[in-house]
Amino acid sequence: MPQSEPAHHQPFNDPAHWDRMVATYEAQSQPFTMHYAEAALKTLDIGPSSKVLDVATGTGAAALAAARTGAKVTAIDFSAGMVQRVRAHGISNIDAQQMDGQALDLPDAAFDAVLSVFGVMLFPDWRAGLREMARVTRPGGAAAIAVWNSADGGGVHMLVSRIVRTLYPDRLGPPPAAGLAQLADPARFAAAVVDAGFAPPVITEVTRDFGLDVADFNGVERLFPFISHWNALDDEQRAAVARAFWSEIERGRVGDIFPIPSTAMIATARRP
Repeated sequence: MPQSEPAHHQPFNDPAHWDRMVATYEAQSQPFTMHYAEAALKTLDIGPSSKVLDVATGTGAAALAAARTGAKVTAIDFSAGMVQRVRAHGISNIDAQQMDGQALDLPDAAFDAVLSVFGVMLFPDWRAGLREMARVTRPGGAAAIAVWNSADGGGVHMLVSRIVRTLYPDRLGPPPAAGLAQLADPARFAAAVVDAGFAPPVITEVTRDFGLDVADFNGVERLFPFISHWNALDDEQRAAVARAFWSEIERGRVGDIFPIPSTAMIATARRP
């Protein structure tokens, strides 16, 4: 059983942690997040003449989808490892840069469209992240922002959190991110987008199965330290949660895949 970060530490706020997770994230999460990235892009009018920014690109799901339209894409992430992985694709119309999404080193009104797919919601200062997205969007341009409709997130995070809530309700950790919890409510989500400088958004829901590859045992368990409720447990409790997790997997797996239905909200809004 892997040892987790201390309970007070949120590993997704540490770029070095993401650097170590590049291969696991690309294998387990990108095939899943790509569905939401493509859904977000469908709400935007972009093409070969468009300049697009992907904020908190990760291994590049949204950037790669945007690049396929012919758009000129700038993809930013605070993790050097993630940025290097996006660059490794060698796609000429993607410029991947290491950058803090809370303070973009980019000019005002520079982009026709700006995306954040499960990124800004995790920022320590997620309001600054949304404001920065608005600042760099040209007047008349648009943003598409994807967040989970649950403060527990989606996929493995949601499943493990549910098990912890059942077994140890008195040991629930803090919400994994203030922005994730705040933006999981559609009314608050819409208000936050407007407060950042956009027009009132259109919010749509998208549900997909997270197809967890349970053949990669170590890869699955490497995801656990990202879950705040897991980090609030002691070793004995973690072992019990892991047993319950794998028991549920065995009951519901289809071959090497265990489906976890997960719902996101996508807000699309114009910049006045």
